[in-house]
Amino acid sequence: MLFAVPKVLMQDFDQEKQRVIIYTAKQVAIVAMLFVLCGLIFLSINILDVQQQQPVTPSSSAGISTVKFVPADTIAKAVGTKLWQAPAVADIPAGEAGEAIRYGRELIAHTAKYFGPRGKIARISNGMNCQNCHLEAGTKVFANNYAVFFANYPKQGIRSGKTDQVTDRISDCFTRSLGGRMPPKNSKEIKAMISYFKWLGAATKRGEKVNGTSTEKLPYLDRAADPEKGRFVYQQKCKSCHGLKGEGLKTADQLSYVYPPLWGKNSYTDAAGMYRISNFAGFVKNNMPFGADYHKPQLSNEEAWDVAAYVNTRPRLHRDQRKDYPDLSRKPIDAPFGPYPDEFSEQQHKLGPFKPIVDYAKRRAGKGNDFTALTDLKGKKP
Repeated sequence: MLFAVPKVLMQDFDQEKQRVIIYTAKQVAIVAMLFVLCGLIFLSINILDVQQQQPVTPSSSAGISTVKFVPADTIAKAVGTKLWQAPAVADIPAGEAGEAIRYGRELIAHTAKYFGPRGKIARISNGMNCQNCHLEAGTKVFANNYAVFFANYPKQGIRSGKTDQVTDRISDCFTRSLGGRMPPKNSKEIKAMISYFKWLGAATKRGEKVNGTSTEKLPYLDRAADPEKGRFVYQQKCKSCHGLKGEGLKTADQLSYVYPPLWGKNSYTDAAGMYRISNFAGFVKNNMPFGADYHKPQLSNEEAWDVAAYVNTRPRLHRDQRKDYPDLSRKPIDAPFGPYPDEFSEQQHKLGPFKPIVDYAKRRAGKGNDFTALTDLKGKKP
């Protein structure tokens, strides 16, 4: 007769067996979940890497793109040449020299407080601040910073046709962008501005290539920039700050602007650098809407060109430019007013398409004519 196992022992054995099976199943499930999770992480990393290496076509909604990833061509701007970095404000020296630098910085950041319609020194400008075009008091990359400003002067001015000094360039900003006139050249304020420019660019040598000092030169469109398409972009992405009619938003004390006007009598004139569509398009691509920069642009190239066309076809103060660019062979292709050294209309020079103008210039250059300035917009990064 076989040995009989007590019923109680058999029950205990079955329960223990069940516990082992359940425990084993749990361990297998945990291992499987970890395996799947690792696989998903690996897949995500590889997908992101591919997306960053290739330009991503932005998704769109009613014609407005949403840039989800950093385009490869944006990242490439920092390759090969290190981006300029402004010195820290904390490093401004003490003493009289430091006081002049700090005052100069204050004048760049809050120009209207001193020279605007209600300025406490003089009322000689439209209410905008220098840093409306030279962001963060001229220290932000790809936003018209002052990295090479002081080192570049004196220099032969293409627009003026003469040797320009630092004060000539400051005068241009006051008259063309701020729609007014310059304070006296020997004033404390102009000297302070120059001290600030010199301090910012102290590490820059004359003629040195500095990456990120101007604005990005966007690739040409195959068509003319479209103000109507730009109007739609403006309404969706710009109106909330700059106003329905481009009037901007004033500070609480009404002395300056939180967000500057983009057209009208208080905005930059049609002789300002921003009135060249390539300058405006490159500026907004890497800086607008508020919060965007070259790491995370919010506009596609087409949107940047189109909104530039819309803003720069709105009404603004006119300045006589008949004496600008005395050497027409050096006139930029998107200079907004004639005459031009070619057969293309003023409208095409303002809005494009620009490639036919460049092709024409190349053909003429091949015949011994100097049209080098007409090819200055090659779709390359600065």
